[in-house]
Amino acid sequence: MSQLSVEDEVELQSLLKQLLRSINDRITGAPSTECAEEILLHLEETDKNFHNYEFVKYLRQYVESSLGTVVEEETKSLTKDGQHAIGSGHDTLIHAVTRRTRDSDEYQQMMQTLKNTMILVVESLINKFEEDQMRKEEMHREKQHSQSNSHYSDNCSDSDSSFNQSYAFIRQEHLQALAEKLDSSRPKEVRWEALQALCCAPPSDVLSCESWSSLGRNLCTALTDLDLSDNVLQFIAKSFSSSPLNVTREIYTSLAKSVESSFQSLKLSFPTGSSAVDVNRPEISRLLKQIRLMNDFQKEVTTFWIRHPEKYMEEVIESTFSLLSLHHEHASASPGTEKALEPIHLLALLDIKATWFKKWMHGYYSRTVVIRLLERKYKSLMVAALQQCIHYGESCESFTDETADTGSAELQNSGSAQRSVYTGKELEYAFFVHSLCVLGKLLIYANGRKLFPIKVRKRKVPVSVTDLVVILINIMYQHPEPLHSDTSHTDSLSPSGLAMEVLWKLCERTECAAECLHQTPVIETLLAPVIALLTEQQAKLKSPAATLTLIADVLARIANTDRGLSLFLYEKNLVVALSERTFAAHVIVQFTLRLLDKELSSLSESDLSDTLCGAFIFVCRQIYNTCEGLQVLRPYGLHKAVAAAWKKTSSQSERFPTPVPGAAAGKSTQELQNMLIWEETLLDSLLNFAATPKGLLLLQQTGAINECVSYMFSRFTRKLQVSRCEKFGYGVMVTQVAATAPGVVALHSSGFVQALVVELWYVLECGSEDVRVVRPRPTPMDPIDRSCLKSFLSLVNLLSSSQSVWELLGRQPLANKSEYTLREMPTSIPDLIDRLIAVNSDAKINSLFHYEQSHTFGLRLLSVLCCNLDSFLLLESQYNICSILLQNQRENVTELDTNEGEFIIDGLSVERNHVLVRASVVGGPSERTLPPRALQEGEDPYPWPMFSSDPVPQCYTLDSPKIHHNSQDSEISAFLATPKEPTDQEDWMDICRRHYYRVMTSKPNILNKNVLADLLEKAVAHLSNSSTECFFSPAQYKAEGKSVKSAALSSVEHLGINTCLRYGSFLKLLKEDAVNDLTLLMKHIKIFLSTQRVKTASELITQQDVYPGHDWLASTVFLIMAGDMERSLSLLLNLSSQLTSAFIWPARIHASVHVPVEIAESGIPPIYWCTAHYVEMLLKAEVPLVHSAFRISGFTPSQMCLHWLTQCFWNYLDWTEICHYISTCVVMGPDYQVYMCVAIFKHLQPDILQQTQSQELQVFLKEEPIQGFKVSNYLEFMEGLEHRYRSIVLSDMKTICNPVE
Repeated sequence: MSQLSVEDEVELQSLLKQLLRSINDRITGAPSTECAEEILLHLEETDKNFHNYEFVKYLRQYVESSLGTVVEEETKSLTKDGQHAIGSGHDTLIHAVTRRTRDSDEYQQMMQTLKNTMILVVESLINKFEEDQMRKEEMHREKQHSQSNSHYSDNCSDSDSSFNQSYAFIRQEHLQALAEKLDSSRPKEVRWEALQALCCAPPSDVLSCESWSSLGRNLCTALTDLDLSDNVLQFIAKSFSSSPLNVTREIYTSLAKSVESSFQSLKLSFPTGSSAVDVNRPEISRLLKQIRLMNDFQKEVTTFWIRHPEKYMEEVIESTFSLLSLHHEHASASPGTEKALEPIHLLALLDIKATWFKKWMHGYYSRTVVIRLLERKYKSLMVAALQQCIHYGESCESFTDETADTGSAELQNSGSAQRSVYTGKELEYAFFVHSLCVLGKLLIYANGRKLFPIKVRKRKVPVSVTDLVVILINIMYQHPEPLHSDTSHTDSLSPSGLAMEVLWKLCERTECAAECLHQTPVIETLLAPVIALLTEQQAKLKSPAATLTLIADVLARIANTDRGLSLFLYEKNLVVALSERTFAAHVIVQFTLRLLDKELSSLSESDLSDTLCGAFIFVCRQIYNTCEGLQVLRPYGLHKAVAAAWKKTSSQSERFPTPVPGAAAGKSTQELQNMLIWEETLLDSLLNFAATPKGLLLLQQTGAINECVSYMFSRFTRKLQVSRCEKFGYGVMVTQVAATAPGVVALHSSGFVQALVVELWYVLECGSEDVRVVRPRPTPMDPIDRSCLKSFLSLVNLLSSSQSVWELLGRQPLANKSEYTLREMPTSIPDLIDRLIAVNSDAKINSLFHYEQSHTFGLRLLSVLCCNLDSFLLLESQYNICSILLQNQRENVTELDTNEGEFIIDGLSVERNHVLVRASVVGGPSERTLPPRALQEGEDPYPWPMFSSDPVPQCYTLDSPKIHHNSQDSEISAFLATPKEPTDQEDWMDICRRHYYRVMTSKPNILNKNVLADLLEKAVAHLSNSSTECFFSPAQYKAEGKSVKSAALSSVEHLGINTCLRYGSFLKLLKEDAVNDLTLLMKHIKIFLSTQRVKTASELITQQDVYPGHDWLASTVFLIMAGDMERSLSLLLNLSSQLTSAFIWPARIHASVHVPVEIAESGIPPIYWCTAHYVEMLLKAEVPLVHSAFRISGFTPSQMCLHWLTQCFWNYLDWTEICHYISTCVVMGPDYQVYMCVAIFKHLQPDILQQTQSQELQVFLKEEPIQGFKVSNYLEFMEGLEHRYRSIVLSDMKTICNPVE
C-alpha cells in the first residue's frame, strides 16, 4: 500500500477522535503531559479493550496489507531446506522473520507514509479544537454581556464538576497573557475571563509555567474578591485533585495565608447573647468555602504525602497550625478585648469531630511532625483546646436547669437539616467538640501525653493528663443522657457520648490506660457517686441511673485489663468509704449487692432499674471471671445473690400469659420482654462464674448450671461473642465446664455434644457443600485434615477429663449393628466410637465414605483418650478396645489364611500399632518408647515391629532405671535413724523439711526406694500422731480377713492392678506373686474408703457406687513400699488423716463425709476447684506467656492438672520423679502440689508456645511425656512460690470442709 488517500485521512481523523473519547478519563486524570504520553504508550498493556478499538483495527489492517507479502516471502525463504531450525544458538523463526521484515524497504515506506498522514490528522484535529474553543468563548462572552449583574455564577470549590471537567493543553504564551490579565489593576471582567480560561487549562501546565510566581500572587489577591473567589477555588480544587504534593503544598500554604489575612483584615466578631452568625453573609460564606476546601485537602493529603519529602508535609502542617493559632495569643494577652471569630470556629463547624487531625495523627510519619510542631511552636493550640474543655466543664457545673445549655442540644437535634445561622453557644459547643476530639487523639499516643502538663488561664497548677480525664468524667456526670436512648454513643454529639468515646479509646490501650485511667484521682472520681450512695448520701447527679450506667461501663473496661484489675483488687489507697480507705473491688461488689436487693434509699424506684444493676454485675463479672478476682469477691456470696435474683425473675416470667399472635402489644408484653432480657442477663452473669475452676463449683452449687450451659450453647451455636470485653469466644468456658461431671452432663443435656458429633460427621463424611459433587474434595495430606482439626480439638477438650468420659460412656454399650445405612449419622460419643474407632466389621467399613481418613481420625482420638489411664480402663473394660485393634492387625496381613503372612504397613496399621503400644506399655519419658506415626526414608520404611497378640515386643520398653542402694551414710538416712525425743515432737517435721530440701537440691539420687519409703513412713506417722497436724479424724479401721477377701473389685480395678503390676515388674520393684498383695491392698482401701463416703442421691455416674477409676496413689505407694502390703496399708491409713491426702489421693476425698454433702454430691474434686484453680492463678502471675497460650488455644491448664494429678503423673514422669512428687507434697506441704504444676508449665513453656502456634497444644500435652523435668531442679523455684503464695493457697486448702462460704 503506497500513499493514503484523502478519504483515508478523513476516516483516520474520525477513528482517532473516537479513540480519544474512549480513553478520555485516563488522559484527563493524568497530572502532566508526560504522564498522558506514558498512558498512551502503554495503552495496550493497561487497556483490555485495546484491540477492540476501531482505530487499532484500522492500523492492523493497514499493516497487514502493506507487509503481508513481505512476511510470506521471508517465511518461505527461511524455512526452505530447514536452514533456520529452532535450536540452541539460533533465533526463532518468528524473530528472524520480524527482523528481516523491519529491515525491508516496504516497512520503511509504510512507516514514513503513516507518520506523514498522522501528522496531518493531528494538526487538523488541533486546529478544529482551537476554533471550537474560540467559538465557545465568544458565545459565552455574549451570554455574559446579555445578563446584568448575574454573570458571576457560583461554581464553588466543592462541586463535583470542578474535579472532573475536561481540558486541553495550553501554550506558555497563553499562560503569560492570562497572568497579566489577572493583575489586580485590570478590570474585573477581564480578570474573570482569564480565570475562566485558566480553569480550562491543565493545572500541571499552569503550575509549571514560568510565570507561575506572578500568577500565584494574582490568584491569592483574587481570593479576597467576592466575585472572583469561587473561580479561584475551582482552579485550586482542580490542582489539589490532579497535582503532586510538591505543587499542591505551595497552593495550600498560599490559600492558608490568604484565609489568615482575610480574618485579620475583616476582624469578625464572635456572637454574644442573642446574636448569631449567618453563614450566608458573603464574607463568611467565602471564608467557609475556602476553609472547606482546605479541610478536604487535609483529609486527603495523608494518603500520599508519605511518598514525598518530609519538608513538604511539614509546610502543610505548619501553615495549618499557623492559621488555627490566629488570635489565640492576642486573646490571652488582652482578656478584656472583644472576642473575635477565629478560623478554628469555622473549621469546627465543617469538621466537628476533627477528622483531619485524627488522620494526621494516625501514621507515625506525620504524627511525629504534628507533635513536634505543637510542642515547639504551636502550644497555644493545645492551650486553647484545653481551655475550651475546662470552660465547658465549668459552665456545665454552673447550670441549674436542664435547658440552660442549649448549644449541644441544638447542634444534636439539627440532624442533617441545612443550617445557616449559628448562635454563640452553638459555636462554642462545636469548638468544644473539636477540641475534645483533638485532645482525645493526643492522649492515645505516648509523645502526645508528654505535651502535658499544660498551663492555662485561671489555674495556678498546670493541667495534667489525669486532670483532663477527671474533667471529662465530670462532663459525663453533667450530661449523662445519651441521644435517643442510644447507649453506644458512637455517633452522638452528646457530651457524655464524646467523653465516653475518649475514655473507651484510652481503655483499649494498655499504656494509655495505665497513665490516664489507672490513677487514684480518676478512680476516686468514678467511684465518688457510688460511695455517696452506699453511705446513704445524696449524689449530685442530674440523672443517677444514666450516670451510674456510664460509670459502670468505664469501670468494666478498666477491670478488663490486668493492670486495672490489679488496681481494683490490691490498691487500698484508692477510695475513702466510711472514713476508711478500702479497695475499689469491695466498693463495687457491695454496691452491686445493694442494687440486687434494691436497698439503696438514696435512689428512687425508677432509678433502680435492671439495666443499672446489670451494668454493675458486668463490672463484677470482669473481676470474678479471673482466679484472683474470684478470690476477693467470694466472701460476698455474689453468686448466691445473682442466682436468687434469677430464680425470682424466672418464676415471675413464667406467670405471664403467653402472647397471642395478632394481639396488640401492650404494657404487659413489653414488661415480659424486659423481664426475659433481665433473666438472660442474670444467666449470662452466672455462666461467667464457670470461667475459673472454683467459680464452676460455685455455679454448680447455685443449681443453675444446666440452664446456664443451655444458654451458653444457644449463644455458641449463633457464634455470638461472650461479651464486649472478651477477646475470645466460649471455647475456654466450654473446656472448663467439660472438665467436671456435672458440667459435661449439662453440656450433653443442652444438645452441645450431639451438635459437636453431627458437625464432625458432616465435615468428616458428608461434606458441608453440594459443590463437592461437582468439584471433588482434595485428598487430605495430613492424618487429620485441616477441615476436621477444629472438631477434633473440640472433642479432645470435651473428653479430656476421665470424669467426662465416664459420664458420657459409662454403661453405654456400642451398637455393633449388622447393617448401617449411608444416611445413618452418629449423635453421641458411643455412636462415634462405634463408627470410627471400634471398626470391627465389614458393615462399619462399608458405611464410611472415607474409611481410611475417618478411621484414622478415630484412632487419633483414641490415642488421646488412652493417655488418660482412667479413661482407657473404662474403654477397655466396656468395649475391649485393645482386642478389637489386635484383631484388626491380625487381619491386616499379606496372607490371611496362613500364620506366616507379614503385616501390611499402611497408615491404619501404623496408627493401630502406636495406640496399642501407648495403651499397653507404662512408663515415663526415659522408660518407654512409642513407635512413630510416620514412615522413614530408605529400604526399611517402618523398622518398628508390629504385633497382633500380647505381650508387647520388648523393644518398646527401655532399660529399667538403675536405683542406687548405697545411701546408708546419707544425711537424711542418718536423720531418720535418729530416735525422736518426745520433747522434740513439734520440731521434728521442720528439721525433716530442712534435710529433705537440702538433699533434694544437692544429691536427689540419694533418695532411693528404701530411704524414700522410710521417709514417707516416718513423716506420715509423725504427722498423724500430732494433734496440730491432723486435719481429718484419724482412721479407725479394722477389717476382718474374710470380709476383705470376699470384697469384689470391678473390672476397671482389675485392669488397673494389671497395669500397676506390669509397671512394677519393669521397675524390678515387685515379686512375681505381688498380684495377691496388691489385690488385697485394693480391697482394704475400698472397704476403708466406703466407710468415709456419704450416701448420695446424685444421678451422676461418677457419684454412684465406687470411685470412678483406679486408685493410682495406692498403687504408687505399693510400688514405693516394694510390694509390702502391710506397710502400704499402714501408710495410707495414716495419710488419710492429713490435709495432703485430700489432694494427692483423689479416691480418698471422693464423695467424702469430711466435706459438706452438697460438695460431696457435686462430682467436682478438690484438685480441680482448689489445686487447679490456684495453678491458673499463679500461672497468670508467674508464667504469663503460658497462661496466654492456653487462652488462645481454648484449652485450660486446669484440665491438664486434673489429668496429671489424678493418675499421679504416670506415663508423664519417670518413676523417680513420681516418688519425688509424692514425698515433696507429704513433707513440704499440700500446697507444693500447686507449685509443682506451675513449675512443670514453666519447664514446658518453649514447647507450649510452639505448639500453640501450630494449634496442637492439647494433643501435645496429652500425648507427650514431660521431657527433662526434675523435681530437684525446680524445688528452689517452688520454695519461692511458697514464700509468696502459701498464705493464700494453703489457707484456702484448709477450707476444704466448707469451700463455698
